[in-house]
Amino acid sequence: MMTRCLKWLLMAGVAGISAGGVQAQDRDVGKAEFQSSCASCHGADGKGKGPISGQLKVPPADLTLLTKNNNGVFPTATVYETIYGSKIIAAHGTREMPIWGERFNPIANLPHAVDPPYDALDPARDLREVVVRTRIQAVIDYLNRIQQK
Repeated sequence: MMTRCLKWLLMAGVAGISAGGVQAQDRDVGKAEFQSSCASCHGADGKGKGPISGQLKVPPADLTLLTKNNNGVFPTATVYETIYGSKIIAAHGTREMPIWGERFNPIANLPHAVDPPYDALDPARDLREVVVRTRIQAVIDYLNRIQQK
């Protein structure tokens, strides 16, 4: 029963996001996602001067220079892996940046623990990964659009 409820809740959320996007075509989902998840460290403009950037051991990167620092090519795969958490940047030492692949997962953020054996049997598990990938891709799209020329 719980599995079906979670599945329907996830599908309703995705449908709501899609419907909202159709109604408000001027809404920039990638920018909104960046502002809510990244701007506190990287700044609203992506230049690394967010309100808490001074409290970090390693200054946040200027995300408007990714293309310039990569010979004119936006490093989509590297940015995805960094946001998702599968790529660790050695120069940073321990990882201060949150692992958004986990934080964007609607089930991982429930106020209670989900029993792993039951979670593995949940048919909505694949849908959760789609939600995570979609949110990360929206941020990547936004970052690609704010690159300095």
